[in-house]
Amino acid sequence: MFLWQYLTLILPVTVQICKAQICDEFTDLDLSHAIIGTSLKIRLLLYTRDNGTCGTLVSQSDLSAHPQFNWSRPTTFVIHGYRPTGSPPVWLLKITELLLARADVNVIVVDWNRGATNINYFKVVENMHKAADNLAAIIKRMQEHGASLSSIHMIGVSLGAHISGFVGAKLNGSLGRITALDPAGPQFTGTNPEERLDHTDAQFVDVLHTDMDGLGFREPLGHIDFYANGGADQPGCPKTIFSGGSYFKCDHQRSVLLFLDSVKGACTSKAYPCASYKAFLDGDCLSCDRFGAAGCPVFGYDVTEWRDVLVRTGPTKTFFTTNTDSPFCRTNYRMEVMIWNEDIRFGFITVKLHGNGKEAVATINHKASEFKKYTETTLLAQFDKDIQSVKKVSLKFSTGNVLKAKYKLRVLRIRLRHLERLERPLCRYDILLQQDKEVTFKPIHCEESNF
Repeated sequence: MFLWQYLTLILPVTVQICKAQICDEFTDLDLSHAIIGTSLKIRLLLYTRDNGTCGTLVSQSDLSAHPQFNWSRPTTFVIHGYRPTGSPPVWLLKITELLLARADVNVIVVDWNRGATNINYFKVVENMHKAADNLAAIIKRMQEHGASLSSIHMIGVSLGAHISGFVGAKLNGSLGRITALDPAGPQFTGTNPEERLDHTDAQFVDVLHTDMDGLGFREPLGHIDFYANGGADQPGCPKTIFSGGSYFKCDHQRSVLLFLDSVKGACTSKAYPCASYKAFLDGDCLSCDRFGAAGCPVFGYDVTEWRDVLVRTGPTKTFFTTNTDSPFCRTNYRMEVMIWNEDIRFGFITVKLHGNGKEAVATINHKASEFKKYTETTLLAQFDKDIQSVKKVSLKFSTGNVLKAKYKLRVLRIRLRHLERLERPLCRYDILLQQDKEVTFKPIHCEESNF
């Protein structure tokens, strides 16, 4: 009798443990599938806070049959792009983990690897249109069960960005948000809005560009378009074809890594509206007045704070720069330099901030800056990290020309103003910079009362 009672207690627990260990995984294919070609098959893998690391397959015809799908929660769809080798995206588990850490949502990974795996890219583009039809039908069934379209967020990578756009268009732009991570360029560049992602495809569309001169799309597509490091070459990515496959995909894949960093929320990347990347680097676009008290928008997950003003003011093109690795966000200062040399000087400035045992570096070398007597030269100094309390500042002036005579830069005043924090700017007066020699000093608060 005792044994039977013991078994009745332990068996249900054992069954539950076994069930918990059964996870449905993303379709794993290989190069042979790509060579043969795959027909479209869509699988929906659901992740919630109850099963954050264990995806479960849901019925496309009846999502309500799944015990973990909660209609009252917002739903986020994650849609991958072209898979030329058939392998699962390396970032899938990380993005579901981070999204669930930020909000109690239904995360649905759209597995269309059968259809995306094909060496024939044109066939994959054909399949993505079919995938969009399928997803639109699924979301309509969700709506019939009471799901709100405005609570649906679609995150599309590369071709997945355009799939999101097609789905949104079929639903008359009623989806709450589409986040497009480096939308695919080949077969979409130069097409009409109806044939690609467009800002009318959802109530809010935010787009990141990281490989516009390769696999990505160059022109703006959303209510706000972020151009990381100008939207093309990403820091740390290979510059030559001799680096192998990473040369082709590193810039493109960086879009996902940047977005993951923003979901993690370790730091933020402010983005500045500007006509061009050059003008941004020149320090010509550092005003955020158009966004009111909120200031310039941040890239990524939390850009929804600026949603209303961006929808109201129309499509906005913005720029920001990143570090080579995570944390990718950098800290921006407006740097103003006034000299009293009689002759004009051209050169580059390297700035270091020191404080609390840390050092942050900004090298302003995208072009030779012009320094003219009693004329304020404005520069954008982008530091690799943020120093909360700056104790010392180091400066180095260089010309990049080792053959000419060494110059001196007689600085009448230098002023450093933090662009993300409202605090009194730092100044220093009467400094002599000898070419290629670093000078370190303790800054003081600027004499101006208005900052």
